[in-house]
Amino acid sequence: MQQDTADSAADTKPLSFEVARNRAAELAIGQVIYALQGLPGPVPEAMRYAIDGGKALRGFLVIESARLFGIDRSLSAPAAGAIEALHAYSLVHDDLPCMDDDDMRRGKPTVHRAWDETTAVLAGDALQALAFELCAQAGCPPDRRLELVLSLSTASGMRGMVGGQAMDIAAESTQTPLGLDEITALQSGKTGALIRWSCTAGAIMAGQPTDPLRRYGDCLGLAFQIWDDVLDVEGDADTVGKAVGKDEGRGKATFVSLMGLEGAKQRAAELVHEACTSLDTYGAQADCLREAARFVISRRN
Repeated sequence: MQQDTADSAADTKPLSFEVARNRAAELAIGQVIYALQGLPGPVPEAMRYAIDGGKALRGFLVIESARLFGIDRSLSAPAAGAIEALHAYSLVHDDLPCMDDDDMRRGKPTVHRAWDETTAVLAGDALQALAFELCAQAGCPPDRRLELVLSLSTASGMRGMVGGQAMDIAAESTQTPLGLDEITALQSGKTGALIRWSCTAGAIMAGQPTDPLRRYGDCLGLAFQIWDDVLDVEGDADTVGKAVGKDEGRGKATFVSLMGLEGAKQRAAELVHEACTSLDTYGAQADCLREAARFVISRRN
């Protein structure tokens, strides 16, 4: 396990959101890079390529939620690396021709374009496996590590991300457009499940109730997806880092198509407010998480 040499053994003090997010990206992505150290060949190279360049928001949420309970960043870093590896795997597979068939991700060619489809599939598979390896190394008692692994498997499988993706693919082949409730349920799995896990990971590590952070994660995940739909309409490909306008081109039902652009923005703002108020029990210690919620609906990529 890579240790955070920049932090002292008791470094649980709050940081500004930007500093904390940059630190989290360094720690979380560093876990993956460290695990791949010395492994030659195209698959490890593609894994490093896939993990690089992201916002590391999910890794930040793990580290920041753990900090609320006095858990040092060096102890939560493996779990942060786990969620970033798992998220990267999902993007690599999502971009494949059999899924969304995207050419650009994070402002650079997708893995299957930079290498080939076989390498992309294997890199995604290996990132998923590495995610659980890292999760099992989190700095908490064995029973809590087991709970982290079990909850991550649920969040990433058919009752979470993969289930939501399957619903999304099925919706594209039907003649009946999805309604608002159906899209909300779909995105609760596809996008929301990993964000929700990230928000509750710190409480799990500390053996504390997860309810306030789960509510925060539910609101944050839905706001995140609504804002993604907004960026698909308002954003430009260079800034967003991937193709935009694809949903409208496919006639796909989105929060924007169902609520209108201004209605979607208003709903996202309401969700951010709900996310922030759900953290009242943690007082000023949760200010950085509140900043993260506001960032979700101000980002341009």
